[in-house]
Amino acid sequence: MDNYIEGNKAAWEEAFDKRDESWGADITDRINSEDYPFFYEEMKTVLKGLDTEGKVIGHFCCNNGRELLSLVKNGKASKGVGFDIAENQVAFANGKAAELDIPCVFEAVNIYDIDDSYRETFDIVIITIGALCWFDDLNRFFAVVAKCMKPGAVIVIHEQHPCTNMLATAGEDLYDEGHPLECHYSYFEHEWTGNEGMYYMTLKNYHSKTFTDFTHPLSEIVSGITSNGIVVTGLSEFEYDISGGFEALDNRGFPLSMIITGEKRACV
Repeated sequence: MDNYIEGNKAAWEEAFDKRDESWGADITDRINSEDYPFFYEEMKTVLKGLDTEGKVIGHFCCNNGRELLSLVKNGKASKGVGFDIAENQVAFANGKAAELDIPCVFEAVNIYDIDDSYRETFDIVIITIGALCWFDDLNRFFAVVAKCMKPGAVIVIHEQHPCTNMLATAGEDLYDEGHPLECHYSYFEHEWTGNEGMYYMTLKNYHSKTFTDFTHPLSEIVSGITSNGIVVTGLSEFEYDISGGFEALDNRGFPLSMIITGEKRACV
């Protein structure tokens, strides 16, 4: 396993062990009572427009499993398979699938290491917020994703917009509350390391094991997709935040999130 991925695995498992009791506590109630919970409205519209009934759905970097569980139940899919590196999160997700009696299974694995047992398995693939930044090589990442897609399969990616990589967030030394749209960092790829933990999951500040992530321009994301036999069929950009770091910039004309759709060519 790549060294930085081994480090991220340890850091994510530590964060999940330190999670606040509220983290994931609403999954059962919301999935039992809501229509496509845990998805933003624009993502719901895309997903509802897909033929998901009876299909097999894959989710790469599934975290605690809530989005895949939501989609498989509401979309009447025959099966969902989620992949994540953190073993404790995967165990939690499998427990929720059993509790909710939803046909999902979750596997703890480095995405780069997914083997041929999943070749041409999925009719639909989803990738949600906070996935792409954990991989140094998106061509390598999407090669694995494409391998697991059936010919003609659809992929839907709902991610933070790469332009946000230029901005500082509250708590960073360069952050200026009076000028939150000031660009401080390069738009192009660079590596980040940090020991500030995962506040959104833990609701506490702690010195964590080291997280390593990478910024990728839109060109690198699109190139990674198209270089692996997936045709981009749609790109929508939005001025609202889905990362939890830029909500104060909502509706101020800056691209904060995006949805990319694609389809695997039948000849691949």
